[in-house]
Amino acid sequence: MNSSATQAARSSTTENTHGSVFHPDSILPVAVLGGGITGLSAAWHLRQKGIPVVVFEARGLPGGVAGSVREDGWLHETGPNTLFENSVVITAFLDGLGLHGMEASPAARKRYVVRRGTPVALPDSPLNFLTNRLLSWSAKLGALQEPFRPRRRDEHEETVAEFVTRRLGAEFLDYVVNPFVAGVYAGDPAGLSVKHAFPKLYALEREHGSLIRGALRRRNASAGPRGRMVSFPDGLAEIPRALAAGLGDSLRLHQPVTFVRRTGTIWRLGFITDGRSMEENFSSVVCALPPDALAGLRLEGANAVGQLAIFRDIPQPPVASVFMGFRRGDVAHPLDGFGLLTPAVEKRRILGTLFSSTLFPGRAPAGHVALTTFVGGMRQPEIARLNDRELLETVQGELAALLGVRSAPVITRVHRWPRAIAQYGVGFQRFKDACADIERASPGLFLGGTCRDGVSLANCIMAGQRLATAAQSRIDSLLNQMVA
Repeated sequence: MNSSATQAARSSTTENTHGSVFHPDSILPVAVLGGGITGLSAAWHLRQKGIPVVVFEARGLPGGVAGSVREDGWLHETGPNTLFENSVVITAFLDGLGLHGMEASPAARKRYVVRRGTPVALPDSPLNFLTNRLLSWSAKLGALQEPFRPRRRDEHEETVAEFVTRRLGAEFLDYVVNPFVAGVYAGDPAGLSVKHAFPKLYALEREHGSLIRGALRRRNASAGPRGRMVSFPDGLAEIPRALAAGLGDSLRLHQPVTFVRRTGTIWRLGFITDGRSMEENFSSVVCALPPDALAGLRLEGANAVGQLAIFRDIPQPPVASVFMGFRRGDVAHPLDGFGLLTPAVEKRRILGTLFSSTLFPGRAPAGHVALTTFVGGMRQPEIARLNDRELLETVQGELAALLGVRSAPVITRVHRWPRAIAQYGVGFQRFKDACADIERASPGLFLGGTCRDGVSLANCIMAGQRLATAAQSRIDSLLNQMVA
């Protein structure tokens, strides 16, 4: 915060044009809507700046989709399973929470993709690319010609499928990119925008004319660590637990917000607590809700009603996560990797499976292995809607065929997300533009999270920092106006 402005402002109490009184000695807190990772990160960054916050979460548990459950020697995640620590911001964030991530096992560098019904390891070196049997020789030769293909110069917004086919070929799309997209978005490359879903990939062609040349130049230009995949002894839920502990009473669970309204420089919020409707004033509002919840929020005021409804158009397909534990001797596959992914052309009934007990220690009791399988998404949403019995039978059948599972699991747990990962399709810019338009029309309201900033856990942490910085700038501006 601008310290000189704050000090000067504290010499008096200021009345704005609407009659509201602003007391610099007791700065109105910032309201944070949504107790997922984005909202909790925003609250943490604001408190680091000395700005009071109140976090409203409709559910009874913080963390959003990030959750971990330990029972009888097993540990299973309800949502994401890893955090990619690839930024000094994320490292500083974890350090500030007193969390020290444990890096994924070296075996996790190996990743499998199913071809002709068999898991095949992805190539991990130029030589391995040539000798690997995942791609045909014609596909390999086509990919090696990528640096000599011209860049696209018109402004047509390509899907991931169009972009990859043009630069690397159809087989590369089918057996490398399609399963990768399933792992990140539970999505379909033919529906996602390369510009918005994979902006770094898009930028390689725009800036370097070639994906391969651009990747090599960036690799040579970068210094220091390139990021690492981490988790924690008790899973990723250690992050929201640490954030919630730091917030104390400033985190209000079971308190859904019913409306937000700006009056002068003050924001008025309505919310439900213990079945009663309540209202409070705040200096700013940070909205970190998922797209469907954001669309249902009532934003009141001139020309504001209905503006947030646009976010209902962001697809969020259903995804189910199925955790299964087996005796080690009942699984034929060595499980020597991160996991396996299934291309759509293989017509399997799962998106992929993580080898959870290979990734990090403490995920399964001695002599056992843990597997986490994902189903549904844009590819097969109907499978995510199967009842538990049908879902478990489907997953066990696929694991038997792909990994050589020979007996029933000793533990099963199902986690369902009826509206899961936001899909950044062609034309997604309209949602980013809507965020900017709404913020301009409603000073002090800041929108972020998966409706705008990316879908990974790392994206959510970074979005929280961005939102906190924006809210801090708003408060500094108010104080400067009072001093002037």
